[in-house]
Amino acid sequence: ADLVILDDGFQNPLIRKDISLIVVDAAKGFGNGRCLPAGPLREPVAQGMKRADVVISIGSEESQKSFEKQWVKSMFRPRIKGHLAPLEMGMDWAGQRCLAFAGIGHPEKFFATLRGLGADVVDEVALSDHQPLTKAILNRLESQAKSLNAQLVTTEKDAVRLAPEDRFRVLTLPVRLQIEDWQVLDDLVDRLTRRSDRLTQVATPENGG
Repeated sequence: ADLVILDDGFQNPLIRKDISLIVVDAAKGFGNGRCLPAGPLREPVAQGMKRADVVISIGSEESQKSFEKQWVKSMFRPRIKGHLAPLEMGMDWAGQRCLAFAGIGHPEKFFATLRGLGADVVDEVALSDHQPLTKAILNRLESQAKSLNAQLVTTEKDAVRLAPEDRFRVLTLPVRLQIEDWQVLDDLVDRLTRRSDRLTQVATPENGG
């Protein structure tokens, strides 16, 4: 492997990282800026920034402006803007009656995305983050959807936790992260791989490594 990408672990001192990214929801920012239990943070923003290489804020342009206004003074690292966009499926969501369910950190974002595509979201079911999708839960959701003459729809993250024989019962809405400018990340990775190549060259037997 040339690169290993780790989701989370930013505060773990036992892992030596070559590049550290802080990914933040532009709409929520860093909350009230306080650490647990007074706020949502594991450490102060300034302290975390010292170990970061890049901040990626994800959200709409309006959310990005709000995030910049509140937090840009606390950041002394390059910032990249991005947003989540639905993946084109060749399906017209306009007018589609849906019962949407999601067990992600902020399920309301998923519901809003569906509505933005024109879907008629007749009911929303917000599950706990990482909540197991048991047969009992799915049967209850399917019964509820039938009573509303609606189609069950969920996220990719939730769909993979469905039993294989149950996945045909649920539509999945995939989304992909769209980055405004990849150049900062590309430069970081290029420098890392060039350094790795130099170390490999120095350590070859021909060079006495």
